[in-house]
Amino acid sequence: MRLKTLLFFLALGPLAWAQQVDSIYLRQHYDLQEYHIPMRDGAELFTVVYTPKDQSRTYPFLMNRTCYNASNYTDYHARRYPSDFLIRDGYILVYQDVRGRYMSDGTFDNMRPNIPGNDPSDPEAIDESSDTYDTIEWLLANIENNNGKVGMYGVSYPGFYTAAALPDAHPALKASSPQAPISDFFFDDFHHQGAYLQSYTAAFAVFGYQKTERTRQPWYRDKMMRFYEEPAADGYDFHLRQGPLKTITEKFHHDNFFWKQIVEHPNYDAFWQKRNILPHLRNIDHAVMTVGGWFDAEDLYGPLNIYKTIEANNPKAHNTIVMGPWDHGGWARERGQTTHNHIYFGDSISTYYQREVERRFFNFHLKGEGTDTLPEAFMFDTGLKKWESFAQWPPEEVPPLALRFEAGGRLVMGQSVDARAEFSYVSDPDKPVPYTSQTEGLTFTPRRFMSDDQRHASRRTDVLTFETEPLEDPLTVAGEILAQLQVSMTGSDADFVVKLIDVYPQDHPKYEHNPDNIVMGGYQQLVRSEVFRGRFRNSFEHPEPFEPGSVSDVNFRLQDVLHTFKKGHRVMIQIHSTWFPYIDRNPQQYVENIYEAKEEDFVRSTITVHGSSAIWVGGKVDQGNPLSNAFEGAEVIRD
Repeated sequence: MRLKTLLFFLALGPLAWAQQVDSIYLRQHYDLQEYHIPMRDGAELFTVVYTPKDQSRTYPFLMNRTCYNASNYTDYHARRYPSDFLIRDGYILVYQDVRGRYMSDGTFDNMRPNIPGNDPSDPEAIDESSDTYDTIEWLLANIENNNGKVGMYGVSYPGFYTAAALPDAHPALKASSPQAPISDFFFDDFHHQGAYLQSYTAAFAVFGYQKTERTRQPWYRDKMMRFYEEPAADGYDFHLRQGPLKTITEKFHHDNFFWKQIVEHPNYDAFWQKRNILPHLRNIDHAVMTVGGWFDAEDLYGPLNIYKTIEANNPKAHNTIVMGPWDHGGWARERGQTTHNHIYFGDSISTYYQREVERRFFNFHLKGEGTDTLPEAFMFDTGLKKWESFAQWPPEEVPPLALRFEAGGRLVMGQSVDARAEFSYVSDPDKPVPYTSQTEGLTFTPRRFMSDDQRHASRRTDVLTFETEPLEDPLTVAGEILAQLQVSMTGSDADFVVKLIDVYPQDHPKYEHNPDNIVMGGYQQLVRSEVFRGRFRNSFEHPEPFEPGSVSDVNFRLQDVLHTFKKGHRVMIQIHSTWFPYIDRNPQQYVENIYEAKEEDFVRSTITVHGSSAIWVGGKVDQGNPLSNAFEGAEVIRD
């Protein structure tokens, strides 16, 4: 990505791809004002407010709190955020810079910890919930023609701010839609289950420098140039040449406060635990619609676990989840054909969501218009390519299916196998497995690979590949996935990547939207994947090395899935230990802090997966099942 384009993207935030809403319509139907709203500690937060010109009726507020510059929404530009449908229905539109960002006062804190209680008399008890509460209180008192109801929405980091406003919420907050929300930086976004997303390295410039004054421009521009000042056509090669992560500290992020926090807290200690919003999602009594994309490489953990946590702990909440065939925030834009990478899913799916799902949700709960027909779980089957409705998620009527491994690369379903079998590969951190089949330059965040062809990986000797015979009947998997591995190794640490893959028949026709060189016959479509850093197998807070040669249990969750493998397709599982440069390289020789590892710490390791291993797909993993309690701190993560 060219620097100029990247900076434009960062200035606009997560919806930079969206076309601008018709500014003529906004000028004709809305008045625009900017405010600095005082918080309980005296800090003022910059807020943009559009009010409908038609004052013959009252309107609810629809609020977006962002770290991506509320000034982007001035001058009658809403950038389809919210959708045209909601803008034309008539809302009081509110955009606000969160504390410490752009035109707002204060100091920015990534995933600012929640402070239970929200005591307005305590000026030091500041969190995202209190700032939202104070903002709503001011809006109700100062913006005319409001109906006393507030809705919140946001994609990505703004999705977190929407979720963070749920604890101790203002009584006027009646409908919240966290979309692609971050819930815990140790498990999504900058990490995946403790493994660092090296592909996120450029993002630290955005989140790791405090501004010194109110500004409408990105103050971190020169910091970003350190990373993009020279062209890099091949991101894999670029990152590999950097060597250990300590080089990133020295060359790029030596003065970055967020990177310093990452380096100083490599484990799930109190620093990260208090930034986890999930334990605070209690006593919620209004409508919540959590939205995510099945192909979100950044924040798939967040929407699934926010929904599940609210469902488990808040019987009074009207709680709904929507998961569609999108990457990060893809529902907020419409490209006509809905595709991900090389896979076509249908036409105008985002428009359907905006018009028939999101619009109805807010209109019903904020205006009392229409009917509440949204099911508990509105989920898109990525194999059948159609929407399905469920009374609960995961669907308990779908039992988990065990996938096990046999010699010759055979994958068997629900059958016993020889537990004495062994499957070995040599993992070399100097020649890591690429995360994508395509050569990519430096990307701010990777996205396309989440449905990518896995033939590039299945042909490598450091990737274990198992597949079934062609299916005689369709197979639908719906719900959770659990990897239950028994492993041994010659080293003392390792990562484990597990992939669930849909293998197309050899005679599968090409898709019209694809280039001629993309062959769908034999395509190995990635359906779900996840990485796990083996040192955390017993505790995310207290890692420990493996004993070379000894067999250890490594149990971890992949994220949920709804996918039908069609008749004639095959089910494939891949297992390997590098996934670069999406995930950083594990030295494979245990060190206390991988961010400080030296070049000589990286070693080859022979890794063996034992025949007693299994991958459980679909259904609901019982919370009381010992497989789901494989590590200390699981209760914190789930609840």
